[in-house]
Amino acid sequence: MKHIIVGTAGHIDHGKTTLIRALTGRNTDRLKEEQKRGISIELGFTYFDLPSNKRVGIVDVPGHEKFIKNMLAGVVGIDIVLLVVAADEGVMPQTVEHLHIMDLMGIKKGFIVLTKTDLVDEEWIELVKEDVKKEVKGTFLENSPIVPVSSTKQRGIQDVINLIDELSTKIEDIDVDDTPRLPVDRVFSIQGFGTIVTGTLLSGAFKVGDEVQIFPGDTLGRIRSLQVHGEDTQVAYAGQRVAINIAGVKKEEIERGDVIAPKGSMKETSMIDVKVKMLNNIEHVIENRARLRLYIGTKEVLCRIVILDKEELNPGDEAFAQLRLEEKIVAKRDDKFILRFYSPMYTIGGGKILEPNPNKKKRFDPKAIAELEIKEKGASEDIIERIILDESKKFPSIKEISTSTAMLEDKVKKDVEKLVSQEKVVLFNLTKDFHVIHRDYFDKVTDEIVKYLDSYHKKYPLRIGVLKEEVRSRFLSSAKPLVGEKFLDLLREKGLIEQHRDKISLKDFKVEFNDLQYKIKESIISIFKANGFIPPKREEIIEASAADYNEGEEVFNSLLDKGEIVKLNEEVYMHRDDYEKAVHLLKDHINKNGHITVAEYRDLLNTNRKVALALLEYFDMIKLTRREGNQRKLMNA
Repeated sequence: MKHIIVGTAGHIDHGKTTLIRALTGRNTDRLKEEQKRGISIELGFTYFDLPSNKRVGIVDVPGHEKFIKNMLAGVVGIDIVLLVVAADEGVMPQTVEHLHIMDLMGIKKGFIVLTKTDLVDEEWIELVKEDVKKEVKGTFLENSPIVPVSSTKQRGIQDVINLIDELSTKIEDIDVDDTPRLPVDRVFSIQGFGTIVTGTLLSGAFKVGDEVQIFPGDTLGRIRSLQVHGEDTQVAYAGQRVAINIAGVKKEEIERGDVIAPKGSMKETSMIDVKVKMLNNIEHVIENRARLRLYIGTKEVLCRIVILDKEELNPGDEAFAQLRLEEKIVAKRDDKFILRFYSPMYTIGGGKILEPNPNKKKRFDPKAIAELEIKEKGASEDIIERIILDESKKFPSIKEISTSTAMLEDKVKKDVEKLVSQEKVVLFNLTKDFHVIHRDYFDKVTDEIVKYLDSYHKKYPLRIGVLKEEVRSRFLSSAKPLVGEKFLDLLREKGLIEQHRDKISLKDFKVEFNDLQYKIKESIISIFKANGFIPPKREEIIEASAADYNEGEEVFNSLLDKGEIVKLNEEVYMHRDDYEKAVHLLKDHINKNGHITVAEYRDLLNTNRKVALALLEYFDMIKLTRREGNQRKLMNA
């Protein structure tokens, strides 16, 4: 079912609130000051039923220039706008500004209501109509109907209702499966109920019991109850005016401009990349880094505009820009916004968000401009691809991309799967999460690893490879350990590298000894075999085997890499054959006796305590044995 929000716009005292009273029978001016002064100061909300039985929410915005901030907070989520022009005054300054704001916000449906027609004659009405037609030319209201009414005499009111009903059939459905977001336009408390917020639900659906977060910030609450048009409901849908009773949150912890959304579903930002459009009638040239007022959702934020592809902004200009904010906000791609001059305050333009969580960009950077062009015009998978390319250094998860874009995880995942099938990205499937990087970044890091290994092999031809942890810390430090492991697995599957226990080498690399190195190797092995379970120190073996200590050390390390020598600790090394004999004797003894002590193992190997203890502690470390007091038992026993 479609949910329609109708909003008014127009100059002060042109009869917006009186028109709504004629349509609904209710007065949206709820403040005593509003009723006393006869003007709207705050936003007013009500509803009525159309002939087609659709229930329509109405937002009444203040017309006075001083309250434009409040007016802008009410524009969010409007489907149909009624531009109200008093027949006795015609088009006035706020008529024009409101019209421009609605146009910049991307509202597509609406018409003009000519009020107070009972105060003027027919000839004057025709003159005002011509004036209005001229003013709306080039906007979304060009060629739209102009409905004359007298709200006090109920003339033309049914025509307004019928036209709203007709336009309501042409409103596009809002995706109720998207992430729910409600920009807060009002917050108050009721004794016995607690904190209440109201707003227009822009997307998705909220249910009673849902856990929500107040953005920006980390305050959490739970939806205790929901009301739509004054009636309790279990579920509120996109396009509805909603009142939410939030448990666990104080009134002071929420303010207009905050956004209610599911926990962890959005990411705060202090910069946004945008496409901005200047109005044709602005009085100033907007210079780079000018201080402006940004209106997004129901929030007002001061910002600096960094113009990325122009020196300055003139009337009617369009440009890519980065807005650097003085407060954090949350936003979503394609959200519309309004810009006003800092002082004097008047509307200068608006636009849409291209990237809600960007990196800082330099002016006139061709790469940055190309990126924004893709984000402006590309399909969703093109945009996701660009985000992945930008963020690949961080090895982002699908959940992280979902949070930064405020897109549902399922939607992001579907786009990523398309990109995987097109071989544009590489997906790492963990048990509880998916991480993704761009194919270009994967190829770049792969090339860096291959070049590094090749350089290492040339420098150390007798070493079988580089420690895997060194490769991960050097090239994959931003990836979670499991993601880094899967990255290296892919390189193995592609036939680029091999792993030798904790070392990595290029696939075709082989350690080859020259004649001198071969003699050193044979000498080292013969010394080990001659000494059995009482091996000499490493330094002594190297000195005895090679005239050049460095050459002998390289050969010794090569034998370590290949596993011909086992390192028990920094002081004790043993030949693989002797080590395996030591393991066999250990298991045989424990299987017969149930345990072994250091002294028993020393005597069994006919060695010294130092070597026996080094072996047993090494067995503990590799989980072959476990220590119980002074005894060792087999781990699986």
